[in-house]
Amino acid sequence: MSTLFMFPGQGGQQPGMLHRLPDHPEIKRTLAGAADTLGTDPLALDSAEALQHSRNVQLCLLIAGVAMARRLISAQAEPDWLTGLSIGAAPAAVIAGVLSFDAALRFTDLRGRLMEAAFPRNYGMTAIIGLDTETVRSLVQQVHSPACPVYLANLNAPTQLVISGHDRAMQDVATLAQKQGATRVQRLAVTVPSHCPLFEPVARSLQQFLVTCEMHRPHYHYLSSSDARRLLRPEAIATDLAGNVAQPVRWHDTARLAWEYGIRLAIEMPGGSALTGLSAPVMPDTRVISSDTTPIETLIQLTQRSSANLG
Repeated sequence: MSTLFMFPGQGGQQPGMLHRLPDHPEIKRTLAGAADTLGTDPLALDSAEALQHSRNVQLCLLIAGVAMARRLISAQAEPDWLTGLSIGAAPAAVIAGVLSFDAALRFTDLRGRLMEAAFPRNYGMTAIIGLDTETVRSLVQQVHSPACPVYLANLNAPTQLVISGHDRAMQDVATLAQKQGATRVQRLAVTVPSHCPLFEPVARSLQQFLVTCEMHRPHYHYLSSSDARRLLRPEAIATDLAGNVAQPVRWHDTARLAWEYGIRLAIEMPGGSALTGLSAPVMPDTRVISSDTTPIETLIQLTQRSSANLG
């Protein structure tokens, strides 16, 4: 029985998320390392005001994910597999040993700054619930134009999709979706149009940055949520890290693949429980839980038990 650590992307962040991390030497070490690299106290990044900026959100998710995973691993509660949605791929790469925490912090800082600079206002992401992929794809094609772009971005579940683009275009798609019978449309807490071709220039810049970083083969299995496949080579993981900002997310396929690989315990790292909710229906006999809502002692016991059963 294998264990998967899942690292979420933007949307589930909450004020105070770094302050609520467990009091443990590994947590303190991670926060101190972040402070050294960033030149500022990372605890200043998780205020409500600071989280209005994508760069701060992404850094918080990286720091929180690495800190929590390190805390569990320090108690011999180790994963067998790692995956991350969007910026969640960065903490997954750190825990896999592919990229140093210092390099991941600099990568994430650059990623957030480039994304915000490219589209500082009037863009974002919207979830559409209750319609299938082809229906939403058709609505996007009806609305999209070069002057007012919109794209299908996240394939989270068969009837839970996310579009990305200009505010007006997203609203037009949302209106059409409701007429088609969508049960809910919701603007996400994301201020940039992630996972679409608008960010291809950003992806190229991030790839150039990663060329300067030392990277290693993963010592845990690494799943890409963009390609929905296992990646082994550092070069392939670098391409995944840089390119996922401009690629659709295939979370449903990734969770299904994880189940097919025999994963029977999946733990979502901070923050939130979005991946927990998306993954549980796809992994019917897998225990899927969130670290934000499960006591740390329970997380340790379950992971240790999973490792013992595997052995």
